[in-house]
Amino acid sequence: MTAVLRTANAWRDAGPIPGSLGFVPTMGALHDGHRSLIERSGHENDTTVVSIYVNPTQFDDPSDHDRYPRTWNADRALLETLGVDFLFMPDYAVMYPDDGRFSVQEHGLSDLLCGAHREGHFAGMLTVVARLFNLIRPTRAYFGEKDYQQYLLVRGLVEAMLMDIQVVPCPTVREADGPALSSRNRLLSKPSRALAAHLFEALTTLDSPAQVRRALEDEGFDVQYVEEHEGRRFAAVVLDDVRLIDNVPLAAAPSQ
Repeated sequence: MTAVLRTANAWRDAGPIPGSLGFVPTMGALHDGHRSLIERSGHENDTTVVSIYVNPTQFDDPSDHDRYPRTWNADRALLETLGVDFLFMPDYAVMYPDDGRFSVQEHGLSDLLCGAHREGHFAGMLTVVARLFNLIRPTRAYFGEKDYQQYLLVRGLVEAMLMDIQVVPCPTVREADGPALSSRNRLLSKPSRALAAHLFEALTTLDSPAQVRRALEDEGFDVQYVEEHEGRRFAAVVLDDVRLIDNVPLAAAPSQ
């Protein structure tokens, strides 16, 4: 089955799609974590839409945006094997006809964790998600729990803006040695990829955020934060100039 590549104008002009519509917004470089979201959407909805857009407004570092992995051909091939009904691949002019003059901002949760280290990141993310939601008009939208802060903010956006959309959190998919699947993992050198496995290990075996930080720093991680919020333990680290995030429920941490 070939996913139909539908333009923004086609989405605007088309009438409501019959039945339930599941939506998986992505930035491409698809992996098994994305697969799990797409497969769940397929099980729970009559139609599934996937978007691929590397959103520049959520990158605080332009060089990070430039080197973000882009694997369009492999992504489209995967979506076809998964039976996705529609693919949406907009460009900047489509997503930002105002050239970014209007944005969505949250004051509170977006100032913590990743928000404290990536200026403007969550405003950019929420803005593009709101625009995608207005265009696609999904019944349900699927987000991975690896980006748990993002999930909470999107859920809050939907509630605050009175959108009739169910935001569905999906469990983090991990590689065999522990790291959360991420498109950024492919940017790591082999030694750093091996070291990345220690992040999940530290989060789940050490008693406190302070102990996690010390252990990671001793192993060569550049640690941005290790904190506990919303019943979870969160961390962000840098290896090879690649920023990695992870989180686990506090029930998985030994001090709990």
